[in-house]
Amino acid sequence: MHSIRIFRHYMRLPLIFLAGVESIIFMASFYASVHVRWWFMDEATDLTSESLLIYSLIIASVFMLTMGAMGLYEAGFREGLTGSVIRIALSLLLGSFVLAAFSFLIPPLGLWRSILTLTITFSFFLIIGIRLIFFYVNPNIFKRRALVLGDSPLADKVMIANQKRLDVIGFIPMLSMPQAFDQSNVNGMAIIAHDRPLMQIADETQADEIVIAINDRRGKLPIEELLDCRMSGIQILEQQSFFERELGVIKLELLTPSWLVYSDGFQYGMMSRVIKRLFDTLLALLFLILLWPVMLLTAMAIFAESGFRHSVLYHQIRIGKNGEPFEVVKFRSMRIDAEADGRARWATKHDPRITRIGNFIRKTRIDELPQIFNVLKGEMSFVGPRPERPEFVAELARKHDYYAMRHHLKPGLTGWAQICYPYGSNEEDALRKLEYDLYYIKNHSTFLDLLILIETVEVVLFGKGAV
Repeated sequence: MHSIRIFRHYMRLPLIFLAGVESIIFMASFYASVHVRWWFMDEATDLTSESLLIYSLIIASVFMLTMGAMGLYEAGFREGLTGSVIRIALSLLLGSFVLAAFSFLIPPLGLWRSILTLTITFSFFLIIGIRLIFFYVNPNIFKRRALVLGDSPLADKVMIANQKRLDVIGFIPMLSMPQAFDQSNVNGMAIIAHDRPLMQIADETQADEIVIAINDRRGKLPIEELLDCRMSGIQILEQQSFFERELGVIKLELLTPSWLVYSDGFQYGMMSRVIKRLFDTLLALLFLILLWPVMLLTAMAIFAESGFRHSVLYHQIRIGKNGEPFEVVKFRSMRIDAEADGRARWATKHDPRITRIGNFIRKTRIDELPQIFNVLKGEMSFVGPRPERPEFVAELARKHDYYAMRHHLKPGLTGWAQICYPYGSNEEDALRKLEYDLYYIKNHSTFLDLLILIETVEVVLFGKGAV
């Protein structure tokens, strides 16, 4: 992707072009909204062409700033198309608040609400359309360009990690290990000889970032060259931060206490807690109002399948926030004698203990609906790490130092691990899901919760990750 350097910072020409096109869309949407409004009133607009131009420039400038503030002109969206649509909607909403404030503070500005509403509506659909066109014409337009510096095994991990949002330009082996690289490429990455300064290589390849993929850094890192690149606006990423950004995980094999202590995140302010609790309560009440017929029909079906003899609900002890046990409530999806011997077992794919009704409600996640009452009681949240059984928690916490960290937040009905990783049926799966849970605990926010809830719809509709 071609870039130009402005004040020692690389700017993508396609993204600059996209910003220009979208600024024209904002101006054109305003012009169209003015004429539509006056056309409905069957009158001619009283605005002069000069006034229209000034108004359109103000509106375009404000919306462009809010779009930029939402990261819509940066390469690589973690949230994909869904996240981009949400960001566009939020930027337009924020821009409308700014313009409303301008109208209040500067009465002569006189922006009509009807015209502003039409402008936002036209702009929203046109911008989504133009971004879809840009994507299909050039799928690499939003990708970052990266160089990998280090040794082959970790470079392979970088390559495997994610190629959807990253354009790996090449691999730069360290000068201290040239014998390992006789081939012309490593896992599809071109080998670039480190025979000139890194800054020169980054300049020639128009790289946005350099990923450090080195097992043992002692005495190996070209610190001065990396510092020169960093001071020139090229991002330098170490492995853990790379996997956190690209895959949404915190890799356990790379995790150290010092990285956790000095990294950002873990924002547990009082306001965020109040907002999350309010959000949970309102959403739980809404779900009860909308889904009580589904819950009633499910209860009747389970009761009928059991011969009208057994309970439709299943109560089980799970571990919640701060390691406190609580009783979770679910629709019963297994036979009554599923654990007749009293030994806790992981649920597995095609588990023979699951009933016919249970198989359906597990795939559609209907069995989780009674946990809405756990949310109302404050024992759970809608979004958070899934609560595990005490037997599994004790064993995993004994073997792995960081497992207890997942209990710093309330457990949830759905979570980052649930939408990113298949259903866990053993200890290894639990650890892989822990990597996603640690990411959520470190980076949780209302915005991330909203994205998880939206993507949970895909899980429910297509049975993704269900047993």
